Amino acid sequence: MTTLPLVIRPETPRDNDAIERLHERAFGPGRYARTAFRLREGVPHLADLSFTALVGTLLVGSVRVSPARAGSSPLLVLGPLTVDPAFGSRGIGGALMRASLDAARTGGHGLVILVGDAPYYARFGFRVLPPRQLTLPGPVDPGRFLGLELREGALAEAGGNVVGGGR
Repeated sequence: MTTLPLVIRPETPRDNDAIERLHERAFGPGRYARTAFRLREGVPHLADLSFTALVGTLLVGSVRVSPARAGSSPLLVLGPLTVDPAFGSRGIGGALMRASLDAARTGGHGLVILVGDAPYYARFGFRVLPPRQLTLPGPVDPGRFLGLELREGALAEAGGNVVGGGR
């Protein structure tokens, strides 16, 4: 098997169309109804925490991070994390996650939340959030509502309804 020349780099505005096509292929039209999408709707993602994966000139993966608040506490919403299905199981998602989380730590952020597969995200330190501490703007399986403290005590400071924006 040939090793792919993978490049992880910060997202740029000219990546947007390719990322939208990637989201369409990976998630389909149902993505707009999901609670995580509704939380990010109308909220620009943070360019300094959002990354792309390229093989040559082909964009094969993306991770975006958006600002949010729970009460008076700022937090980050990670997602979507997307890898082109043709390039799955090659470590691209993990490389994107590490780049984004490292940038968030360096930037002094305290808490990252997401809705996703707990066994996958556990390797990055994400854990199921305590019941009813944070509330999303729609239904979510409590076992898929995950958080990662980048700063000790950040989760204890956050509580209530999570709303997009607020940076």
